[in-house]
Amino acid sequence: MSPTGPLTDDGLVQLLTPAGERVAHPEYDAWAADLTPDRLRAMYRDMVLTRRFDTEATSLQRQGELALYAQCLGQEAAQTGSGHALAPQDHVFPSYREHGVAQARGLEMTDLLRLFRGVDHGGWDPADHNFHLFTLVIGSHTLHATGYAMGVQRDGLVGTGDPTRDTAVVTYFGDGATAQGDVSEALVFASVNQAPVVLFCQNNQWAISEPTTKQARVPLADRAPGFGIPSVRVDGNDVVATYAVTRQALERARSGGGPTFVEAFTYRMGAHTTSDDPTRYRPREQEEHWRRRDPVDRLRRHLQATGELPEVFQAELAGEADAFGEHIRTTVRGMGRPSSESMFAHVYATPHSVVDAERAWFTEYEQSYAQHDGTEAGGHR
Repeated sequence: MSPTGPLTDDGLVQLLTPAGERVAHPEYDAWAADLTPDRLRAMYRDMVLTRRFDTEATSLQRQGELALYAQCLGQEAAQTGSGHALAPQDHVFPSYREHGVAQARGLEMTDLLRLFRGVDHGGWDPADHNFHLFTLVIGSHTLHATGYAMGVQRDGLVGTGDPTRDTAVVTYFGDGATAQGDVSEALVFASVNQAPVVLFCQNNQWAISEPTTKQARVPLADRAPGFGIPSVRVDGNDVVATYAVTRQALERARSGGGPTFVEAFTYRMGAHTTSDDPTRYRPREQEEHWRRRDPVDRLRRHLQATGELPEVFQAELAGEADAFGEHIRTTVRGMGRPSSESMFAHVYATPHSVVDAERAWFTEYEQSYAQHDGTEAGGHR
């Protein structure tokens, strides 16, 4: 690792060491001061359940129940910590692996898998939890988030002093997305408009098989000041530090202070997606190095060291995780098959002549099979 390169750990905000020891920080201690043992246990619960979700979904894909799945294994602290910093009125624009943020926001987690099973365009109503749909086009949603934040600003929902009304937007993207033009454009618009948006980069060090060292010569967070946006690098495997850093950034956005770029330095322990084989490009020694820095283990060690992880809580959580796993398996296997015509729904907000013509052609195409073999439309193999 280069001491000045994109993989340096110099300057990372850290409040929990890998051993779970709480360390002081002159700026961010105050932003984590409200994390009571109950709230830390709530974070631990969400991290454990997110990992169980990841395990179950990966298994379901291997069994042919999902077409594809994008794991978040190893990134639970970055997602849970930032997710717990959000206010109810804040809006989240995720990429496609923010399962931990969804868990923190209270989504029905099996709805996330409707997309990966191919039975729905999205799977949930973004308005229910202010958690927008997964975006598969790398980096494009950073522009959506910035535009939404500009709308929030123009609606007078920033800097009012009312903590139940002031609103921030956060968008999540990976290190690979920073090489996309859309992210640079989002930084431009966020900066010049002082948009209330937090640009949260989960630097998991791999853009599929390309390491961060082939994407940048300096830490990714160093790009933001060139656009006039303050930035911070945080230990993304430290849920407490991630919470504190994100909480500060969100408060800056809500109060009218403008955007912040957060780089959560973490590691993707699993594959990019279930179609990827990381053993072809990642050394085992590197994986072992990061396994010793596991985010779930780190918080567990801290809670145990402080006497705040009673056995009864652990037993109840284990039972909850098992029930959660069964719920995921049963629900996914019970998802019905959508009609072929449903692919034409919700493409545009209003009727569109091209979509109408394509729907009519496809309906006629399906009916042609029924005329030849006596099956109902859509029943051919």
